Amino acid sequence: MPFSSMIQEMKGEIGAISRRGLRSRSNRPGRVRRVAALEPDEAARRQSCWTQLPPELLREVLSRVEEAEARWPGRRDVVACAGVCRSWRDVVKEIVRTPEVSGKLTFPISLKQPGPRDAPLKCFIRRDRTTHTYYLYIGLTDALADHGKFLLVARKYRRPACSEYLISLDVSDMSRGNGTYIGKLRSNFLGTKFTVYDTHPPCAGAMISKGQTAHVISSTQVSARVPAGNYPVSHVSYELNVMGSRGPRKMNCIMDSIPVSAIEEGGSAPTQTEFPSSTSHSFASVPFFRSKSGRLNSSAGQLPSQNENKMVLKNKSPRWHEHLQCWCLNFHGRVTVASVKNFQLVASDVSDSSNQEHDDVILQFGKIGKDLFTMDYRYPISAFQAFAICLSSFDTKIACE
Repeated sequence: MPFSSMIQEMKGEIGAISRRGLRSRSNRPGRVRRVAALEPDEAARRQSCWTQLPPELLREVLSRVEEAEARWPGRRDVVACAGVCRSWRDVVKEIVRTPEVSGKLTFPISLKQPGPRDAPLKCFIRRDRTTHTYYLYIGLTDALADHGKFLLVARKYRRPACSEYLISLDVSDMSRGNGTYIGKLRSNFLGTKFTVYDTHPPCAGAMISKGQTAHVISSTQVSARVPAGNYPVSHVSYELNVMGSRGPRKMNCIMDSIPVSAIEEGGSAPTQTEFPSSTSHSFASVPFFRSKSGRLNSSAGQLPSQNENKMVLKNKSPRWHEHLQCWCLNFHGRVTVASVKNFQLVASDVSDSSNQEHDDVILQFGKIGKDLFTMDYRYPISAFQAFAICLSSFDTKIACE
């Protein structure tokens, strides 16, 4: 049987199971009949020819599906296969690798995992000025921006003494009470210092912030069953411009959860492997969100000790262009509009007295339209961390301009 015909037959089988499930649920008025109605559907599911495939054949089929789908939106078939049954899900978890190895984003947990080592993932951000909302997409083509695949959304909330950007997986509900809320960015009053918080422990030994976490946002109180913890993962600071000179901004990012050894040969960065089970019900709109493949050993996921330096990122120093009369950086065609917000972050060697910069750009952000910006990131930071750092560039900085 041709492979394409096999896939079509698989889809028809899955669709038949889903239709039987819908018919059974539509005719259940009470609790007793609900249990009775599920039994035939469960029996049909167990007798499905696809759930009874030999492990070797099943692995071969799912491997071909995974290899044929290099990027979104094609990756939806990989996610659909993972939702068929437990045996399919176990095989998919073994096949699908983390972004660090594969360079692909498949499940929502991939947004909390380090990016690829070989080449950056090319994303872009759309800004809605009226609602103070920012949308992160991953590009589907080599163009600067296209329709893209939605990844994350952030909304700005003004406080008396600071600004907060709540980051979520769900566009329709940005409140903390929603389980798809995954973190936030908070600034100080001057807009010169920012802290990125993760709702889940980024690594073993992570310490939760003692600040109050139960705020009322969008008239939604924090639910007691959702662990809205504040785990600091990075600190972003902008140098004060006391002289009022019109020069480029100077950034400094301290990655609390990433040791400096992560960028050395043989080093590894902490990798989250799954969302807490207590919030798994909140991801009903995102089929199969866990990815345990490529799991690092426990020692690789520890918080940097006091004797080990944390990784520090700083903006790459621009060069003055005499002909253009402006500061310039080489964005390799990914940035087309000059802006004070544009930056490139590289690792800084804090152990060296000269504070020498590394050559590899870990995160670059730049303007390509009125409300359109590119964001390219790579190992050892994640899409969530990169997005939060870029959000800090949007915030008003009283003491920097």
